[in-house]
Amino acid sequence: MAAYVLCGRIAPLCRTLKGISSSKSILSSNPQFGHLLQTASYNPKPLKLNLREPYIPDKDSEKTPEWQKTADYDRKLFGRYGSASGIDPASLWPSHEKLDKVIAEENEWHPSLEAMLKNIEAREKEEAEKRMAREKLIAANMAKMPKMIADWRREKRETKQKLKEEKDRRAKLLAEARERFGYAVDPRSPKFLEMVAEIEKEEKKKKKLMKRRLKEEQAAAPVTPPAASS
Repeated sequence: MAAYVLCGRIAPLCRTLKGISSSKSILSSNPQFGHLLQTASYNPKPLKLNLREPYIPDKDSEKTPEWQKTADYDRKLFGRYGSASGIDPASLWPSHEKLDKVIAEENEWHPSLEAMLKNIEAREKEEAEKRMAREKLIAANMAKMPKMIADWRREKRETKQKLKEEKDRRAKLLAEARERFGYAVDPRSPKFLEMVAEIEKEEKKKKKLMKRRLKEEQAAAPVTPPAASS
């Protein structure tokens, strides 16, 4: 029974292999598919890699890429192959200028604990001074506040008084113009403006005359002699 089952499983496999061999013979007999069969059955040999000798680029050659001529690439070669790279380790050490730059960057981005504490102390001191200056300014302004309020109220009263005086003067001029011309005059008319200029001229003349009389009266007044000391 077991032999019968085994023969039943092997039979399809034999038929498949027979079909492959027959198709291979057909392809080999046909010149059109002979090259295809030969290409498909090609088994190339693996490339021989030279893992013993390291690749050291020739820096004097024009074919060598520029990135293989840099100091960073030399560091990689020395780190990979060591003394076999033919690179002098002393040439890989940074110059004094570059070393100073690295140290400066290190101090800037990674300061010591003492430097960080000093920076914090200086910043806190600066903030305290600014806060005290601001508090002094607020206190000084608060001390000036009553006087500032009094001055504002006085200026407001003076402005209100000037507006009232200007309004009264304008009404008086309009009334005088109505009395002089016999009808209401437009304040923008040339007649009204000419009348105002004339009145202002007369007022200036009267003020000048009064000032002169006052000066003459002061000059004519008798001078009282000072009392004699006992």
